[in-house]
Amino acid sequence: MPALHVPTPPRPLMASYILRRLLSLSLTLVAASLVIFLMIEVVPGDPAAYMLGLNAAPDTVAALREQLGLNGAPVERYLAWIGGLLTGDFGISYTYRVPVSELIADRLFISLPLALYALALSTLIAFPVGILAAARRNSATDVTIMGVTQIGIAVPNFWFAMLLVLLFSTMLRLFSAGGFPGWDAGFFAAMKALTLPAVALALPQASILSRVMRSSLLDTLDEDFMRTARAKGLSRRQALWRHALRNAMIPVLTILGLQFSFLMAGAIIIENVFFLPGLGRLVFQGIIQRDLIVVKSVIILLVVAVVTVTFLVDLAYAAVDPRLRRRDP
Repeated sequence: MPALHVPTPPRPLMASYILRRLLSLSLTLVAASLVIFLMIEVVPGDPAAYMLGLNAAPDTVAALREQLGLNGAPVERYLAWIGGLLTGDFGISYTYRVPVSELIADRLFISLPLALYALALSTLIAFPVGILAAARRNSATDVTIMGVTQIGIAVPNFWFAMLLVLLFSTMLRLFSAGGFPGWDAGFFAAMKALTLPAVALALPQASILSRVMRSSLLDTLDEDFMRTARAKGLSRRQALWRHALRNAMIPVLTILGLQFSFLMAGAIIIENVFFLPGLGRLVFQGIIQRDLIVVKSVIILLVVAVVTVTFLVDLAYAAVDPRLRRRDP
């Protein structure tokens, strides 16, 4: 008599997916920390000699290197740096002689609102533009929108930022050419100072997002359930707003999450164009001043932000699409 086959209980697919993504996230962070440390270590120039000047005595330079912890073996310095990061101790800035965590916290209050502002502008521009292009597929409006968005993708944001300064600051004198008055000057004054940088960051991202929105909507409009909705008497516009838009949002939301990561990490050049005292400006000053502990800490923080947002986007996507978390038994 053949043995009865007892089916095994279903595996916890979501839990397994989360564990796999956490493992991937951890390996990515470890690899990124190693690359960042090694890249910073090969940067020419001695921070101690730079701080003391060219005429400093060798024994004075050696004493400062010992005080800054630069004489240890690379492995020791790497482990000490990682151990400090895990406990929230980013070290002491060589230049400012204050905890790096304080520097990052002060600058984050500029970089984070700038990224959120740019993301909001990108979304407000891309959604109606992408929907309009999909609703008027292959029309002159669609062709024009696709051409403009292609230009938006091709133009570097720092060059576009300089054009904005030339037009709205130099010619029209509506905005300042750079600088940040601080949040103490008032919310609207601070947001006005962030407007041109946010626009410079947002327009290339809006071009990408609008093309993704159009493509996703067109794919959804060709589905069988859309033809069924039209057969039941809904107009094309009604079917688009009631059914197509909601089903087309999954890839769009994924791109939104990835864009926020890019805006956080990609604002370095824009902050330097507009002289904003954010994380990007801090990294640039740290490189110029050979303040390696600041550079390493800010870059690894940006990497953690990018990887974490990507991880959360993956989880959100898997929650609504079970195919992504299935695995063969």
